[in-house]
Amino acid sequence: MSTSQAAVQGGGAPSSPSPLLQTIAVTKDYPGVKALDGVHFDLRAGEVHVLFGENGAGKSTLISILAGASQPSAGRILIDGEPVTLASVHDARAYGISAVFQEFSLIPQMTVEENLFLGAEPTRGGFTDRARIRRESLKILGELGFALKPEQRVDHLTRAEQQMVEIAKAFRSDLSVLILDEPTASLTNHETDRLFELIGQLTGRGVGIVYITHRMAEIQRIGDRITVLRDGRYIDTVDAKTASEDDLVRLMTGRVVGGIFPPIDLAAPGDTVLEVRDLTTPDEAVVQASMHVRAGEIVGMAGLVGSGKSELMQACFGAGPIASGKVMLRGRDITGQGPRRNIREGFLYLPADRRSEGLMMMRSVRENVALASLGIPPFSNGLVLDRAGETQRVTALAERLNLSPPRIERAVDHFSGGNQQKVMLARSLTRNYDLIVFDEPTVGVDVGTRASIYEFIVGLARSGVGIVLISSDLPEILHLTTRAYVFYRGGVQAELRAGELTEENVLAHFFEREAA
Repeated sequence: MSTSQAAVQGGGAPSSPSPLLQTIAVTKDYPGVKALDGVHFDLRAGEVHVLFGENGAGKSTLISILAGASQPSAGRILIDGEPVTLASVHDARAYGISAVFQEFSLIPQMTVEENLFLGAEPTRGGFTDRARIRRESLKILGELGFALKPEQRVDHLTRAEQQMVEIAKAFRSDLSVLILDEPTASLTNHETDRLFELIGQLTGRGVGIVYITHRMAEIQRIGDRITVLRDGRYIDTVDAKTASEDDLVRLMTGRVVGGIFPPIDLAAPGDTVLEVRDLTTPDEAVVQASMHVRAGEIVGMAGLVGSGKSELMQACFGAGPIASGKVMLRGRDITGQGPRRNIREGFLYLPADRRSEGLMMMRSVRENVALASLGIPPFSNGLVLDRAGETQRVTALAERLNLSPPRIERAVDHFSGGNQQKVMLARSLTRNYDLIVFDEPTVGVDVGTRASIYEFIVGLARSGVGIVLISSDLPEILHLTTRAYVFYRGGVQAELRAGELTEENVLAHFFEREAA
């Protein structure tokens, strides 16, 4: 199965005919951390080469170097066999290398078309040619099949729509290499299908694709080869069509990992902890939605992007306005109550966008974990914060969740995506909660971390906490929930109980309401 074992044993780079792009012994050092250690990688024209590994394995560092966003400490980069220096993103683009990173690089106050051509605005007579920008923006968005208006401001777009803008930016100029980092994380199935069609067209023209994903279905659908990194080191390159999930997990982690989803061996649900009656939001993102959650059960919320599943829970938590309807927590009306009070009363919502909504990226792990519990022991004594108690408690939680590295005074921005997610999860253990909402808890995390998060969620349910799991990943709904609500255009389309939770039943309610 391996295409490179001999090369690795001999210390050389994996061989390939006429590499379009190649790294030889690339190393990247940061203070106290070796993010990459002598990594070999090669990309052939017309292939989709998947980078695979745990969070923190070095994937993001490698593509950052290939995109010119950072420079290696040692090693060489070759394009068409010739050594090059990619000193900036501009340099990389000059060689036809374009990247779509998981973390967006958009200017929120600018329009879609302004972001698409930022730094490369066409001019006419010494002035920006806005008519041409509009024409070319419409052409790019039309070819991609993205329903966006060029004149829309980016800060008025949903995260999924912002993801579309990021992808569209990469198609602005002629490509020889396209780097995609978790590009489908916020896309619907239709938008994902369209992206894969475009990838097929690009590879047919000889463009090489470097693709990062943790979704096995995507790897098997579009991948040609897979290079596995672990702890900043090159491990192996394998054939994407023949490599099994068990093979990849073993290469990725160095160990055999069993089933990803834990057994849902929960006791009978207890009393109702959350009841929502006919809730409607002012913008009608949610319309007449009703649902309930009982203690000790995991309730799934499925639906396409924009179906209202996240907006409903945000409104219940107090992070969004309510036009009508009621929200009851343990039988008490909390309609319109703010997040601070809801947290004190045992209701926690963990958002999907950890960077902009869930975490203070420039603050430490300790500060982020303790954020929701500063007014209670061991984080404070009365009106005074207890730094020693806070440190002790957060250190214990970091160990429990296997934070890597276990440095609680380190800024969250310096951790991988999976470890950032662990920091946010740790917040749910700082006080007793009756209800916890997890909104897309595994976006951008590797298989090993995903399994840990699933076990974490099930463990909370076993302890009697009512859990709401909002997910666009259908297997999570099918294998991790005890029942699920399917949303469509702001309303509850169906409630499916354990025996009814099948892929066919869920998908049947994704698109249109059943006839009356």
